Amino acid sequence: VSTNLEKRGDELFIIYSDDGIGIPAEEKELIFDSEFGKGSGLGLFLSRTILKMTGMEIWEEGEPGKGARFVIRVPLGSYRFVESS
Repeated sequence: VSTNLEKRGDELFIIYSDDGIGIPAEEKELIFDSEFGKGSGLGLFLSRTILKMTGMEIWEEGEPGKGARFVIRVPLGSYRFVESS
């Protein structure tokens, strides 16, 4: 499991990835539906909904069989960097 930050232009991208089985291509959007999954199915649905309310986006772009890769786009004005000493 790894989490990385990437700055592309004025936007910040938070990237969470793992080396598990990944998400099948046909399920990449379905995993964000409220009805998807074995449990309540609300985890990723709520995550996407809350992020959208704050102007952010989340999607999955990993390779099936090689791991999941979730990306959160954070627009300019929604983040700040603090220099560490």
